[in-house]
This record gives sequence, structure tokens and C-alpha cells, in this order.
Amino acid sequence: MAAMVAGIVIGAGIFRIPTDVARLVPSEPLILSLWLAGAVIALAGAATYSALARVAGDLGGEYRFLALGFGPAVATLFVWARMTVIQTGSIAAVAFVAGEHAARLVPLPPALLALLAVAGVTVLNWSGLVVSARLQRGLVVAVVLALAGLVALGLAMPAAHAPPAAPTVPPTPGAVGLALVFVMLAYGGWNEAAYLAGETQRGARTLAWGLAGGLLLVAALYLGFNAAALHALGVAGLAATPTPAVALTDAAGGAGAGVAVLVLLAALSTLNVTVLTGARAMCALGRDHPAFRALGAWDQARAVPRASLLVQAAIALALVGLGWCARDGFEAMVAFTAPVFWLFLALVGLVPFRRPELARSRPAAGLFAVACLGMAASAVDHARGLALAHETAGWMGLAGLGCVALGLPVSRWRWRAGAGSGRARP
Repeated sequence: MAAMVAGIVIGAGIFRIPTDVARLVPSEPLILSLWLAGAVIALAGAATYSALARVAGDLGGEYRFLALGFGPAVATLFVWARMTVIQTGSIAAVAFVAGEHAARLVPLPPALLALLAVAGVTVLNWSGLVVSARLQRGLVVAVVLALAGLVALGLAMPAAHAPPAAPTVPPTPGAVGLALVFVMLAYGGWNEAAYLAGETQRGARTLAWGLAGGLLLVAALYLGFNAAALHALGVAGLAATPTPAVALTDAAGGAGAGVAVLVLLAALSTLNVTVLTGARAMCALGRDHPAFRALGAWDQARAVPRASLLVQAAIALALVGLGWCARDGFEAMVAFTAPVFWLFLALVGLVPFRRPELARSRPAAGLFAVACLGMAASAVDHARGLALAHETAGWMGLAGLGCVALGLPVSRWRWRAGAGSGRARP
């Protein structure tokens, strides 16, 4: 289970996000401290999810957790948000990372390559679960080994020559908060393991140990990679490149193109998992809500929710198109998804405070909820600032919140209709 969690978490983000963090907080100790803080927050979230899985552990993940604490209306609103903002925006964000690295190998615009990545992975999942799972296992092993190799390579290199120190303004609390949002994006994915609680032996206990072990492995690799990149490139060098793994290899005299292939594979691995789990949650909404009954269709022969895959791909492709208009498509997708994602995860962290049988998990849940609320506030403030500066990414952030607002009538309708608790097949 620990290896599975590590495979879900480690993906494209770690090969792009260190750059964004270094731009926001140009201080090596602070950068490493944020990556360590991210690990602590993720572990607090994992402890919270493990406790919730003991009470409501099945294939529904946050959908079941939110229903337990706040009722079916909030749970339905979460799945709506996941369908229109969280999962589809994450697919688009990862696709942009894939496009940036694929553009080093193919002379095409990164955004066009991002569109092709979304379409290709959707077709792969359309072919069936077995094909998708086999590809995933191979990609995960390759990425973990290569990331460990990059850590060793970077730490073995001579330290980067730093330019003469210039007076610097300490990063603002807003910049630190936004940097933590990016860090937590790289740690993201561990919560998807909650959807597997009903499929593991000894359920919640296996999930708890798997989450803890997997996240500790991820934290070690992430801290190692950032330490290696800072050692070999320096803070300024890391902040200057959108492809830090390629830059690190080039600095060592290696073949950057080979690393670009590796990162592209990591992005496709992340994209594959995100498409797979997102379509299944969308299928669960179709099973529960009469207005979205078509999304609940299941192809028994291939074990895939084909209708949900098509709708998810259409939304994600539209988001990639909008991100194409922004200065930085990846940043636009982070602005679009982050406020909504962290608001709902904060609600998950508050569930133990509404259930007396979960009282023992409240210290970890409280830390997790407060951190999530802080990151949601930072993400909203960042989106507002970008919007005032007439940046497309800022308007995308506000649009994400608007999409959730559009789902309020849907959640009320489901509550009044008293729909059942159907779910996507495992």
C-alpha cells in the first residue's frame, strides 16, 4: 500500500513546482522548510483520512466523508466541484507540464501538446482498466528510480556559483502562503488513496500504514530533489527554469532530452491516475443524482465509465484551451483549482469535530483544517491580485469559485430528491 501511495503522489508536480516556489520565496532555508511543512500537513491529513475511513471507509472517499459530517447536499456539491473544477483543472495543469517537456522533443506549441496528452490518456482509459493499470505500474517504478538518481546527481555536483548578494526584501506572508499552496500541490494525490479503503485487506488499518509510509518516502525524495536542485543550480537558477530536472542534468553535462522524456512519462503517469479516478467519481454522481443519470453508465466489458470519461475530457480540453490564452497555463490551472480544492479539504478536516466517535483524531484534523483554510485564503488572494492586474489566471481563479456556486441548485435538488447512495464500480 505504501508503494501505491507513493506512486499516486509522485508525478509531474515535483518536476515543475520547485521553480514556482523558488520564485515566490528566494531563500534556500525557507524553501526547504516549506517542503518539510508540506510533509507535516500531508501526514496530518493522512491521519484524518485514516480515522474517517474507519467510520465511513468505502469507495466514496471525500464524498462519503462529507456526507458523514455535513449531509448529502454538501457531499453532492463536492462531486460537482470535483467534476467541473478540481479534477478537470488538475488534468489540465498536469497536461501543461507534459506539454512543456514534450516541446523539448517535438517542435510544436506546448499547449497543443497538452491537448494531445489529455486526448491520448483519455483514449487509453477508454480501452479498459487493465491496459491503464499495466502502464501505470511501469511508469511509477521508472519515475521513483529516476528521481532518486537525480537527487544523487545533484548532490554530487559542485555547488552553484552564487552572484554577489544584493539587498532583498523578505517574502511577504502572502507569498509564503502561495508557495505552500504550490508545495501541497506536489504532495497532492495521497487523498485519492481514500477511494481504495474498501478494496484493501483490513481496510482502514492498511490505509493508515500505507499513507504514512508512502508519504514519508515521498517527503524524503522531495526534500532530496529540492536540496539537490538548490545545491547545483542555486536559488536564482532554480527560479529561472520551468524544467528544473532538465536544467540540473544539463548543468552536470548530461542529456537534458533524456530527462525531458522521463518527466514526460511522469506527467503521463499522473495524468493517467487523475483521469482514471476523476471519471469514477463523476460516475458516482451519475448514480446518485437523477439529473446526471447518463454519467452513471458503466461499460462492464472494459470496466470503465465511458460517458464520464468523455464529459471529463471535454471539460479538461476546454480548460487547456483557456489556459493557452494565459501567460502561464500551469499557473492558470493552479489558480483555477486551488481555492475550491482547499476549501473542500478544510471541510473534510472539520468532519471529526461533528462526530463524537472521531474525537481522538481531532488534533491532527484541526491542524489539517487550519492549514487548508490558510491555503484557500492564500489562493483566493492570489487569484484576486492577478485579476486586478488583468491576468487571465486571476479570472480563472474566480471562475473556479463561480463554477461551484452554479452547483448549489444541483446539491439542493439531490437533497430534496432523496436520491440513493449509488457509487461507481471499483
